Amino acid sequence: MDRWTGILKVPLHQNTGTFYRVGASICFSSSSRTLTVPSANAIFFNGDHLEGTGNLVIEKLSDLQNIAEILVSKFGSSVNAWVIQASVFNGPFAVYKDFIPSSNSWGEPKSYTPIGFPASTATVSLLSNCLQEVKNIISRRQKESYTASASFFNHPKTFILGFSKGGTVLNQLVTELGFSEPKSMMSREVSMTQEGIQIVPTTKESLLNSITELHYIDVGLNTAGAYITDGNVIEKLSNRLIAQDTGIRFFFHGTPRQWCDERRVWIRNEKDKLVHLLESESRKNGANLQVYERFYFADRRPDMQMHFEIIESMNVS
Repeated sequence: MDRWTGILKVPLHQNTGTFYRVGASICFSSSSRTLTVPSANAIFFNGDHLEGTGNLVIEKLSDLQNIAEILVSKFGSSVNAWVIQASVFNGPFAVYKDFIPSSNSWGEPKSYTPIGFPASTATVSLLSNCLQEVKNIISRRQKESYTASASFFNHPKTFILGFSKGGTVLNQLVTELGFSEPKSMMSREVSMTQEGIQIVPTTKESLLNSITELHYIDVGLNTAGAYITDGNVIEKLSNRLIAQDTGIRFFFHGTPRQWCDERRVWIRNEKDKLVHLLESESRKNGANLQVYERFYFADRRPDMQMHFEIIESMNVS
């Protein structure tokens, strides 16, 4: 299996001036001229953008293409990796306005609401445009038309990862997931035969139904809202998993830089509350909801470098 790896600049919607930079690492077969359906799509939402730090580690782990390659090394060669950078920055601060409409000018969400399902809708649109751009690039280089190849029943899973402020998009997706309608096993099988081959999810429903892992990676904000703490949302999500007979694994990856910051104690408090809510629901539905909490660099003093090093050090298994 070959891979195409690079950085794309694509619109969120056609005929719009909103463009996103996305680092991608995609499975394809040069011999059969086909894009192969991956086992999973690992979608990573990046955080604020630091420039001129002079720190080679931070610079390396801020590179979208390098992050995509790290994701492939962690999740396996059969996955597609997508690293999404916010389209708007206020200085260094990422603003995911298309995904979280309530965000202020600093990218800090005022609330998480499922109305309109903005994050899942935007994610599907962006991935579809990224995939088309990859096809165009490969076709131009090979002077051949690339198609998709796989079983009709081979629909990839979705892993969502949020780094730093990118964790706010995870909160929005969790909210939308909790309020979305579950699918029965029979209706899922019918939709598979009708939708055909999917390299990436093509509807917000298919995206939400395919999510099996959520990774919070050293998430933090300068205000409240770094982690979702609405018990109603978590209860709805738990009930949805039971009704659909599917499972999701939540991973919390943290460093002293965020979890031990005495000036922003709400980060640790919010994380602890979310973990508690999830673990409480997990005791009700067993294997449908699993929670993992991992602390890195515990023996080091907090600094900005460890905040980026966690991307390379995190254990996703």
